[in-house]
This record gives sequence, structure tokens and C-alpha cells, in this order.
Amino acid sequence: MGRREKQADPEARTSVFDQFQKLFAVKGCIRIDVFTSGRLAPFTLERVFPVNQFQNYNFLFLNLLKKTIPAFCLFLLLGFSSITKAEEASKAQRIISTSPSITETLFALGVGDRVVGVTDFCKYPPEACKISSIGGMVNPNMEVLVSLRPDLVLHLSHSVRMEENVRTLGIPSMKVNMNTLDDILESIQFLGKALGVKNNADKLRNKIINGIQFYKNKLQNVSAKETLLLLGDSSDPGRDLYATGRGTFLHELLEISGGKNIIPASLARYPRITKEFIIEKSPDVIIEAGPKSRLSPEQIKERMKGWKRFPTIKAVQSENVHYIGEDYILIPGPRLLKIIEKFSKAIHPEIFSNSSPSTLHGNESTP
Repeated sequence: MGRREKQADPEARTSVFDQFQKLFAVKGCIRIDVFTSGRLAPFTLERVFPVNQFQNYNFLFLNLLKKTIPAFCLFLLLGFSSITKAEEASKAQRIISTSPSITETLFALGVGDRVVGVTDFCKYPPEACKISSIGGMVNPNMEVLVSLRPDLVLHLSHSVRMEENVRTLGIPSMKVNMNTLDDILESIQFLGKALGVKNNADKLRNKIINGIQFYKNKLQNVSAKETLLLLGDSSDPGRDLYATGRGTFLHELLEISGGKNIIPASLARYPRITKEFIIEKSPDVIIEAGPKSRLSPEQIKERMKGWKRFPTIKAVQSENVHYIGEDYILIPGPRLLKIIEKFSKAIHPEIFSNSSPSTLHGNESTP
């Protein structure tokens, strides 16, 4: 089902200037004219208060105002959101999520009915596709965001521009980190506590931890297989490819699934590698993950023809090259047990190939 487009309320399509007036709650007195690239342009006393209102004040008082008013305005701009967000988050009823991982976590926590805005990339659960979109994650439409009248915006910790924009507009916001497995589990608890659904967060966190332990127990006495996890399209294995390195949630899930990542710690988290590197390392298993890896059996056969140009690679010799194109495969969120399931079946089919999701870790229903 396509995403329902929401027409912005004309009265809600306010300018940045109007938002500042609301923020300072003294409409008609405070005026800030210029806002560019997250910074306020220098302003004089005349821009803050009309000079003719102060003609009867002495020069000393005017000088005092010149020094204190800009500082006070800056304090309000920088501190407003952080002052209110801790108190208001649990009461938030109009939440905007700026990342698929956050959106999926909110629905898994049972607060999807409080989400009024998502991004174009938020495709799960299906209900998320019916919610108004603010555009992309990197370049969201701030006018649409304001028109949705959010009382809380949730963003990833590295989304500095989003954090600055909503802070300037006086909209309470919170940031979460989803880079590693521990980050994901901590974010679930953090959001659960902040939004007043701590019990749901505890259930979801425990479900994930128990599912992970299931795989660890199954593979306790099984030797790890050297594995290469590629991201993107390898239809031409002769060109450079991008792999998953250390310090990522995918690396952690790969090792939980019984794989031994062949990317050394000295390389970047998502390094670019060459065919010579793959030939030298000769992994036992190659996994291609991402949207472009959703292939038909005929397409897989064609892709394998390309890999067979490198017959010395052990994964090619044993035809142990796998393609995982599910939409959740690159999203750090509550569906990570499904990622482990896919990885474990590819790396250790002798153990997991005949297992269904229900026999592995139960269904993925909301707590």
C-alpha cells in the first residue's frame, strides 16, 4: 500500500520566524531576522526591541540590555529542548521518527499509534507506510515536519543537522545510537523508559537476548567458518566491493551466527575491498546482503557465473555463495533475530536449514 500523503495545514506551515516567536512567548517584541545553516546571524538591540520603546531609558540601561538580551536568547535557543524533553517525552503523542530503525523500534514497543511522521525509507511495519513522510533521512522537508505539529522528534546520534534544526525550532528531541548490538538493546530500554512503556521494552529486550543465546548455545561446540559479508551488487566481482568490518552490528550478528569475519580490525568499518583480497583470504562462505541481493533463481545462476571466474576461492568451489535481499537485513533494530536466522542458515545449513522461524525464536509479534 502506498504512503498516504498528508497535505500540510496552511496555518501550521509557519515560518522559522513564527516558530521563534512562539518559542520566546513574547510575540511582537522579540524578532530574529536571519537563520542560515544552523546559525543565527548577528543582531542588534534594535532587532530585539524597537528603539522607540526605550527612548526614556538612560544610556547605561540600554548598554546592559545590549549585553544581556542576546545571551538570554542564546540560552533559550540552546536549552529549551533539553529542559523540556525529559519531562514531556512520556506524554508525547505526536512523535516523528527520522530513521527506519527507530520507527521499527517504536512499533515493536507498542507506541506506533503515537507516530505522526516517518521518512521515505520507513517501510516496516506496513502501518508505517500509511504515515505522513517528511522525506529523506539526510534532507528532510522541515516545512512538512513543522506542519505535523510534533511534540517529540527522535533521531540517530549522528544526525547533527536534524538535532540543530529541531532545537532551533523549539521542538523537543531525543537521540539514540544504533551502531552496535549493545547500542540497540540500550536504545530499546531508553525509549521504553522515556515513552512510558518500560514493561514492553523489558519484554522486547529479553526476547532478543534469549534469541541470541539460543544461537550461541546451538553453535557452542561448532567451529566458526571464515565468512565475507558483502554489501551491494557483485554482478561484476572483478570490481571493488564493500564489505562489513569490525565495530558494526552486522559484524556482531555474523559472529553470533557462527561466522568468522575475514575483514581485519585494521580496516574501516565498511571497507572497500578488491578481488585480490578475496582471492587471498579465500573465505569458506560469501554472503551478499542488501536490496540488490533479492534475486530470482535465474538471477542467482547468472551471478554465480561471475564468481566462477575465481575458482580458487573456497566459497566458490563449494558454491557456498548466498544472497540475502530482505528489507530488514541492513536495519539495526528489533528484527535482528531474523538477520541472525538468515546468516546462520547460510553459514551452518547442516544445523539450521530445517528449522523454521517459530522453532528458532518464536514469532516476531509486538510485546
